[in-house]
Amino acid sequence: MPKGYIIGHVTVTNPEAYQAYITQNTPIIQGYGGRPLVRGGQSEHPEGPEYSRHVVFEFPDYASAKAAYHDPAYQEVAQIRRDNATSMIVVVEGV
Repeated sequence: MPKGYIIGHVTVTNPEAYQAYITQNTPIIQGYGGRPLVRGGQSEHPEGPEYSRHVVFEFPDYASAKAAYHDPAYQEVAQIRRDNATSMIVVVEGV
C-alpha cells in the first residue's frame, strides 16, 4: 500500500506565534502515524514561488494523511499557521 504525505511550503510572518502551531500539530500528526521527513532546513528555490520553510510528513497510507489533515483538532491548530504565515499545503499519495 502506498504511503501518504502532507507537504507544506511556508513563509512564516510571525515566528513567535508560529511556534505554537509546531508544538500543537506534532502530537496530532503523530497520532495518525505521521513522522517528519523534512521540517525546515536549507533549501534552494530554482523554480516557482519562493517559500522560506518546507515540511514533508510521511504517513502509513494516504487515508491516514487525509484523516490527519481533516481532523477537527488539526484544523483548529492550522488556524495558527494561517494567521501567522503564508502557505501551500498538499496531501498526496506516494508511489
